[in-house]
Formats: sequence, structure tokens, C-alpha cells
Amino acid sequence: MPTIAALASSRRTGQIGFVAAWGFCLLFYFGQYAIRSAPGVMVPELSTAFGLTTLGVSLLLGLYYYTYSGSAIVAGAALDRFGPKYVIPIGIVVTVVGAVMFGLGSAGRLLQGGGAAFAFTGTVYLASHGFPAARLATAVGFTQCFGMLGGSAGQFAVGPMIHGLITWEQFWIFAGFALLAIAAVVLIATPSGHDAQPIGGGSWLSMFKPYKVVLANPQSYLCGFCAGLLFLPTTIGDMIWGVPFPRDTLGVSYSQAVDRATIVPLGWVIGCPLLGYLADRIGRRKPVLIGGALLMLAASAAVIYLSGAVPPYVLGLLLGIGSGAAMIPYAIIKEVNPDKVKGSATGAINSLVFTLSVLLAPAYGWLLNDLAGGGKLTETVFRNADSFGVAGIMLAIVLACFLRETGSASHAAAAMIQTAKAPA
Repeated sequence: MPTIAALASSRRTGQIGFVAAWGFCLLFYFGQYAIRSAPGVMVPELSTAFGLTTLGVSLLLGLYYYTYSGSAIVAGAALDRFGPKYVIPIGIVVTVVGAVMFGLGSAGRLLQGGGAAFAFTGTVYLASHGFPAARLATAVGFTQCFGMLGGSAGQFAVGPMIHGLITWEQFWIFAGFALLAIAAVVLIATPSGHDAQPIGGGSWLSMFKPYKVVLANPQSYLCGFCAGLLFLPTTIGDMIWGVPFPRDTLGVSYSQAVDRATIVPLGWVIGCPLLGYLADRIGRRKPVLIGGALLMLAASAAVIYLSGAVPPYVLGLLLGIGSGAAMIPYAIIKEVNPDKVKGSATGAINSLVFTLSVLLAPAYGWLLNDLAGGGKLTETVFRNADSFGVAGIMLAIVLACFLRETGSASHAAAAMIQTAKAPA
């Protein structure tokens, strides 16, 4: 019979293995974010290649979120049922096929979204197995930080690249091969062990049973909609329209437009780990979440109503830093649901978040077209449409007020109350 010391040593070894796998999976998350944002700097090329208007290209790129939102459910269930060893590499391979197909001129954007759904869900799954609960928000924040580095690179690095070194088609093919190498590394590094008791038995359909637990919890929906509303300024505002808006309506040069769009994900790079660490440090999730959302609200309102009064790079950076609060509900949803549904909890919130993007990305495009009366998109049109984004942030703040506090300080306070109530 193994000794307690041997069991403890085995557990530590397993945790180290999951932390190492998490580190390699960050490369996948970086890469999928790069290919998510890269089309924003190649809109003219894509318009010519696919014979679409700028609005048509935005709708084409939005297909990514259709398969992403649905596949997030599959990714979470598959991780809880089968573990990460093979599930994550399979997701990477699907992304590879989508990238290469897109570079060859076909609708690989759907496959990119389907495979990319395994990136964040898989990375957070690995983090939740490798890091202690008191450091989970920090790990999730750092995960998103790395992803946004990829989102930033997909704009500031890819823009000059496709206008000098390689063609836009070659970029997608090279990106596919790079991701394929990452799939091999993740497969080798990821431990084969996972939660020993998945809910529901052995059938394929049974792997979705954990969602009964997650979706029966009203807190899960609050987490999903709160995070989703805080994501919209980047998933739609920056990564789709961040370059066309200043270039086509403000007379900004292409390179300056790319720089402006890049500064928002760079703000995420700062805000995600900073706000995650702060939430862990004070042992409270809600104050940090609401504070970050308020910073987003102020920066967004300044962009719309105080144009020219504040340097655009400052506002973009502040908006990105505040947007890091969108990752805190990802820690909360795992803490308001049982440990045995870790993967499904992340899959559920990812699906809710990107379902909002699926619905609102084309809606925003149609709104712009309607406000423009079918004519040219002007600065006034964009600013009127962006007012709805401000309203979304305000709604997210209201929803955050109804979330249950799950930080370590709340557990300590609850324990003290129970002790005080106990008979002497």
C-alpha cells in the first residue's frame, strides 16, 4: 500500500506535469488568437480575393465565432470525459486544417473557430489541475494575457509581414504548420491522467451530462453574459473594425490604424494578469471585476464623446487594461460549480461569451449599414453605433452585482461565522 508521502509526491508530480502542459498549451492559445485577429489587417486583400465588400468580409470573418461558440461546448465536455492528453491536440489539428484551407481560398474560417475553441478551454482545464485554487484567477489572467499577446501580434506583426515578406495566403499556410508543431509538443507534454470520475458513464452522449450541473446554476449564466458583454469591445470593436474605422473615417494611415488597433490587446496583456492577481491577492472577485468594467466604461465613453481631447493610444490602452476584468467570471464560474465539471464550466462560459459575438457581430454590421443609409460609413455613424457598446458595459456591471463572491476572503468570513454560531 503506498504511503502518504508517496501519494503526496505523486500528486505533486502530476501537478507539475499539468503546469508544464499548460505552458505549452499557451502557445496554442497565442497562435489561435493571432489568426483570429490577423484578418483585420488584410481586409482589402480578402475583399479582392473573395469578391466581397468590407461589410461582407466582416461577416465572413464572423463565421469564426459561429463554430467557436458551438465547439466550446464540445471541448468542455470532451475534456471532462476523456482528459486533455488527446483532446487538445485534436483541437489544434482542426485549427491547422482551417488555417491552410483559408490560405488556399476556401471557407476554412469555420474550422479555425471550431478548433480554436479547444485552446482557452483546454488551457484553463490544465491550469485548474496544476495550480492551487488560491492562484486560479492569476493563472486565468496570465492565460488571457498570453492570448492577447497573440491578438496583438496578429495585427502589428502580420500587417508588415504580408505587405513585404510574404503574401497573405502564405501567412495562413505557414501559421498552419507552426500550429501543427505545437500540437506535437502538447501531445508529448500533457499528462494522461484527469478527473477520475466523469459524470454520466461511458457513452459518447453521456459526456454532455456535466452541463446539467453547470446550466442548472443561475450563476453560470450571470458569469457568461457578464464576460460576454465585456468581451465585445475587443472581439467586434477592435479585432474586426479596429483598423477599418480609423483608416476609412478618420483619414489615419494604414500603419497608424494598425498601431491603434494593436494597443487594445496590449492593454489586455497588462490588465488580465494584473486584475487576476489583484482578485487573488485581496481574496475578492466582484470589486475587481466591477472596477475593471468601470475603467472600460470611462475609456469607451471618452473614445466616443471626447474624440481628440485624449490621445487615442492612451484610451486604447486603458480600455484594454479594464477589459482584463472579463476574465474574472471565468474563475468565478469554476468556483460556483463542482470540481468534477471544470471543463464543462469553462466550455459553457466560452460558449455563452462567443454566442454573444456570433449574434452581435453581424448585428453591428447591419446597424452600421442602417445608420449610414446604405451609404458611406462615416465617423458619426461609428460613434452612434458604439453607444450600444457603452450600454453593454453598463449592463455587465449590473449583472456583476448579482454574482456570488467566491474569493478566498469570502470563504474565510463564512468559516468565522460558522465558528461563531457553533455551540461553546
